[in-house]
Amino acid sequence: MISLYLVSAVAGALIPGSLSPNPSAEGGPPIEIRLVAGPIHYDLLLPLTPRTRARFFHLEQAGLPLADPQAEWLVIGWGSRAFYTHEGSYSDMPAATLWRAVTGDEAVLRADVIGALPQGYESPALKVTPAEYSGLLMAILRQLKLDADYEAIALPAPGFTDTDMFFEATGSFHIFRTCNTWVSRILRRAGIRFGAWTPTPYAVTLSHRWFHPE
Repeated sequence: MISLYLVSAVAGALIPGSLSPNPSAEGGPPIEIRLVAGPIHYDLLLPLTPRTRARFFHLEQAGLPLADPQAEWLVIGWGSRAFYTHEGSYSDMPAATLWRAVTGDEAVLRADVIGALPQGYESPALKVTPAEYSGLLMAILRQLKLDADYEAIALPAPGFTDTDMFFEATGSFHIFRTCNTWVSRILRRAGIRFGAWTPTPYAVTLSHRWFHPE
């Protein structure tokens, strides 16, 4: 069963997924975004341009320091609430938490800000058009659950850094709909080519190399 899952992940990474139409005709120079790998999943890394800051004002209002002059990138990812917000290391995670993530759990978004990337820092990069970038920001924003006052719902959970925060998100997480499939799904919703199903970090890496060779 595990072998079939992993083989399917490779196939899903190489098969182009369906793209959402992007009606915008916005022009301008390409914008570089990045994919940043954690121990078991990928996050998106978005440049903190004035447009990005304005689009994610919900997160600023909730306490994420987007306006910090030292902040240059927004880190954002999606995942299982129980798994993502677990205190401690992966090695001491309760079996019940793992089982919940595998079989179905509420989703959360994790957001953080970081400064300039270290010289020589390497991570998968994509050059996207301004229209695709606008579509990407909108696709991510649609993942946020908002309260009655249209404000982002921050979770009182400890993060991984001094500045990151968790927010309630739409959708549900399970073994076939992972944080890594979220990356490919959100890119394709912006009209950016990527694999149809990328449940593992390797599948994301492979799909990036296949569809966006440097």
